[in-house]
Amino acid sequence: MAGWPSLAPLIERAGRPLVIEALRTWVAEKRGSAEVADEAACATWCSARLAKFLQPSQRRVFNLTGTVLHTNLGRAVLAEEAIAAAVEAMRSPTTLEYDLEGGARGERDDHIAPWLCRLTGAEGSTAVNNNAAAVLLVLSELAAGREVIVSRGELIEIGGAFRIPDIMARAGCRLVEVGTTNRTHLKDYAAAIGPDTAAIMKVHPSNYAIQGFTKSVGAAELVPLAREKGVTLIEDLGSGTLADLETWGLPHEPTAREAVQSGVDVVTFSGDKLLGGPQAGLIVGRKPLIQRIARNPMKRALRLDKVRLAALEATLRLYADPARLAERLPTIRNLARPAAEIRAVAERLLPAVRGVLGERAQVGVVEVRGQIGSGALPVDLLPSFALAIRAKGLDRIADGFRALPIPVIGRIADGTLHFDLRTLDDEAAFVAQLDRLDVVAG
Repeated sequence: MAGWPSLAPLIERAGRPLVIEALRTWVAEKRGSAEVADEAACATWCSARLAKFLQPSQRRVFNLTGTVLHTNLGRAVLAEEAIAAAVEAMRSPTTLEYDLEGGARGERDDHIAPWLCRLTGAEGSTAVNNNAAAVLLVLSELAAGREVIVSRGELIEIGGAFRIPDIMARAGCRLVEVGTTNRTHLKDYAAAIGPDTAAIMKVHPSNYAIQGFTKSVGAAELVPLAREKGVTLIEDLGSGTLADLETWGLPHEPTAREAVQSGVDVVTFSGDKLLGGPQAGLIVGRKPLIQRIARNPMKRALRLDKVRLAALEATLRLYADPARLAERLPTIRNLARPAAEIRAVAERLLPAVRGVLGERAQVGVVEVRGQIGSGALPVDLLPSFALAIRAKGLDRIADGFRALPIPVIGRIADGTLHFDLRTLDDEAAFVAQLDRLDVVAG
């Protein structure tokens, strides 16, 4: 290797062990061939191999699927304030569990609890690493070994085969189903309460809707019954939100504050969906119950690290200024983006995409309907505009866009590749890489 100076930059970039490994692979492939070993060819081959090997497996993409909070593409994009807070926490020691005033050990929940209580009206709050964990922790502490009543119409399953009955079983409580799939009445809950009942649980059916001949009992209606019978009322909001989405012309989604104000004892919801923050499961409610939940030994296994806590705190601070929320929080900004603005983006990008595809495809601008995603408001669609590509080799073109330096992820439907532009945040970067499409698409 010392005699091949062209390998020196590779060693500097990737390290000697990986370069040696690449060289051995190259030798094995060339062994027995009539090809003469050439330093330049070897260095080029090793450089390409190492570049692919060292490329991060989790990469930035353009999410043009039409689903704003796409679970497979990382859900919420964080606000710049949250990104800066996370970077600062990564770079140095922090006061994660240190009380500066007292010079003693502190509590990590103290960084976000005041904000959650302020924004929801709750007496207490805590946080874990996702909402499934929040539900698991709450049930484990408040209902282990006892019964929890849930309407049959709320026994949901979300992505990855996560099911409420399974979580209850893992938490050590016994599920009591009431009502039918489409209709549950207050009397059904009342009849099911017995001496072994620990809680009534409301589960927001985030990712589906039952329509037609239906009846459900709202959390506010269950509060008097729970108080009378001395059982805990828990509500899982799923995606959850801290803001009234109707402010931006979107359909109403139950907020955490509404649940708390209605008298629900404990409320759980996500931090990385409609709230627009990092992945987290947020728990708010009556202080004595929150204190019990926070002391549960399982809490330590599910707690947030300093980076996500920093990002979450910064995100929550943005909600203190609701007038600028759509300006500063990408999730709200994308959801509230006017269709006319999206159409203007499509019209600007149309010539560039047409130019790079040439005669291989027909490209136009079409009106489409997108969705919020991550189980939020599943039947409410967002009016948007997309670049629509039609061609015989449509799959090959889609493959080519995904192979760009910043992969472009669209959606194929009815023989058309759609690039919904609601969430495109960097037109310049999108256009700048189009000249490489021919190379990768072949």
